[in-house]
Amino acid sequence: MMDIAALKRDLDGIKVDDHPAIVQQKSRDFYWYSPVLKAQLDHIKGDLIVTPKNEAEVIRVLAACHRHGVPVTPRGSGTGNYGQAMPLSGGVVLNLAEMNEIKTIASGRVVTGPGAILADIDKATRAHSGQELRLSPSTYNTASIGGFIAGGSGGVGSINFGGLRDFGNVLRLRVVTMEAEPKAIELTGEDLHKVTHAYGTNGIITEVEMPLTAAYEWVDVIVGFDTFMGAARYGNALACQDGILTKLITPIAAPVPQLYFKRHQKFLREGQSICVVMVAKHGLDAFLAFTRRAGGEVILNAATATDEDKKGLPPAYELAWNHTTLRALRVDPSITYLQSLYPFPNQLALVEKMDAMFPGEVFSHLEFVRLDGNITCFGLPLVKFTTEARLDQIIRLHEENGCPIFNPHRYTLEEGGMKQTDEIQLAFKRETDPQGLLNPGKMIAWENPDYDYRSGRTFLFKGPQRAS
Repeated sequence: MMDIAALKRDLDGIKVDDHPAIVQQKSRDFYWYSPVLKAQLDHIKGDLIVTPKNEAEVIRVLAACHRHGVPVTPRGSGTGNYGQAMPLSGGVVLNLAEMNEIKTIASGRVVTGPGAILADIDKATRAHSGQELRLSPSTYNTASIGGFIAGGSGGVGSINFGGLRDFGNVLRLRVVTMEAEPKAIELTGEDLHKVTHAYGTNGIITEVEMPLTAAYEWVDVIVGFDTFMGAARYGNALACQDGILTKLITPIAAPVPQLYFKRHQKFLREGQSICVVMVAKHGLDAFLAFTRRAGGEVILNAATATDEDKKGLPPAYELAWNHTTLRALRVDPSITYLQSLYPFPNQLALVEKMDAMFPGEVFSHLEFVRLDGNITCFGLPLVKFTTEARLDQIIRLHEENGCPIFNPHRYTLEEGGMKQTDEIQLAFKRETDPQGLLNPGKMIAWENPDYDYRSGRTFLFKGPQRAS
């Protein structure tokens, strides 16, 4: 049994909260995007929310939790979708929201605390020197930089810079270990891969150094097409136009916009698929000329739209990436989603094949990205959920057709497919968290080294079973 009362005494002077409603709220993320995770994780909650203000307090918290054998799950602002920030074994939820200082802005880089909100970082770097972050999720206005690095993979800006896994997209991390006497260590270069997208299983991020790029005025444009493949081919061709600077290229199949983009109805024709674009204002004329030549119909151009037309419209990035799913879920709770890759150079042929395979059940949504120097696309299709067995069958059909799935219906690092746990990763975990107290249950290789990935069965950590 965890002695939470003794732990609280040891944490005197640090902000703690054990109010049941607060604990429940801070123990959750957007896991409910997945009906599978909703069933598995709905009852999960921590015992205590601890909110450190600085690295010294983080070290104190981790030392005390280590002494008492209490698990620690770090949390940014809880905008992840896979249960990354949910405490499967209870214990402490380490809320890093108040470590939000923007410490240094220089040419090409910014240093912040892990709790700094992405939109706030950009506001500061734009005002300071006309720079902005390279990448951000669609939850830009609420997501923290530490949470994005520990739980995200890419997003708005990936059309130019790829994903967080790519060298150069994170410059340096400062991480505190979970030991009797926690240490702060600095990671750069290849060592960063041990901690990026690792859900805080092998260290608590206390400082982040990120690259910056030139900030431009971005214009939101929506282009309409009679067919989804028309929108997809246009998106691919636009992404290959090196002279036109874009930040987002998002083809979405009808009837998704008509059903779920409630504020945009007046711009849409029935049956019209769309491509949502963010384009730099200085490139707008070239973009419009390209779009005319490509046969697209500009149905919304924020640069020329009236104030009345723009009233109440969300920014373009809040129609894209996982905000597409969120908008659908607000209207139809039976909707869920998948995450797939359409590998270069056959991305359009694969998109066409998969788009035709599940009529009325899977609705196509693409995000164009630059991956290893090539333009290709991820799919975040919406899925009408019926049963878990059918969902698994849809996943299997994608994979059999050469489209890898990063499964958003699993809470472990390995089953999601964005990260493989190798010997280097395990050795680092043994070094930084010898007792396995950091975010238990999220790294299969640590919990069950003999787990058979070919069994077709989901890995279920004993923590949630104990908690239920």
